[in-house]
Amino acid sequence: MTATHETATAAASGANATERFKSDKFAGVAGTPKDRVSLLAREVLEAVHGTIRKHKVTYDEYNALKAWLISVGEDGEWPLFLDVWVEHVVEEVATEHREGNKGTIEGPYYVPAAPEQGAHGSVPMRDDESGTPLSWTGQVTSTDGSALAGARVELWHADADGFYSQFAPNIPEWNLRASFTADDEGRFEIHTVRPAPYQIPTDGACGKLIAAAGWHAWRPAHLHVKVSAPGHELLTAQLYFPGDEHNDDDIASAVKPELVLDPRPSGDGEAIEYGFVLDPERS
Repeated sequence: MTATHETATAAASGANATERFKSDKFAGVAGTPKDRVSLLAREVLEAVHGTIRKHKVTYDEYNALKAWLISVGEDGEWPLFLDVWVEHVVEEVATEHREGNKGTIEGPYYVPAAPEQGAHGSVPMRDDESGTPLSWTGQVTSTDGSALAGARVELWHADADGFYSQFAPNIPEWNLRASFTADDEGRFEIHTVRPAPYQIPTDGACGKLIAAAGWHAWRPAHLHVKVSAPGHELLTAQLYFPGDEHNDDDIASAVKPELVLDPRPSGDGEAIEYGFVLDPERS
């Protein structure tokens, strides 16, 4: 880890993720009907009760859980916990109808309104940004094969130390974050650097769970994307690289075979061709 990130902590990252969720998404949770809330809450609680009965949970274990849940909130790590261990199932259910590209989890580190770079451009990065240069060309189409002119491709990813801009200190605000607008043929060209595998934060409550359970904290290298076009469903995905040792045991269970890229050497870096097929919105 470089000196730039010496002050990065799980608590600070978690607090940023919590505040981001509150500002971007919290307003959308108020409209759930009471009978739906009752159904889901009761069944979740019944599942917890069933686990307690099945495994004869003791008061010591119960109090350890209570203390840990309190620390998750104090560390601001509810977005991290839920997005790492729960979101992949929500995404699976929410997109099971999809005919276009496969999607996967958003994760806790998305930030809207990244700088626009047109149809061909580079993501903002530091002059000495670590990582192999990566060029990405693709096309956005509908399921009927028609090109989606003006489709929006949002890209973000961690740096070589596993940190995201706006969630760790001493990183430029929009580092490795950008938006691209496809041309009249739905095509785009993006220049960035290949990200590295990284561990999710382990010095907070989520790290305590990982240590107590004997799990690992690794995510494989990945690019985050959101792809959208008027009249079509939003696609949220992550793109992975072949040969990563954690493609098969991602702590977030987010890897899908359809999302593994096929990079090839290109000059002093790598190149990929990967496009998107978007489903029309359902009426």
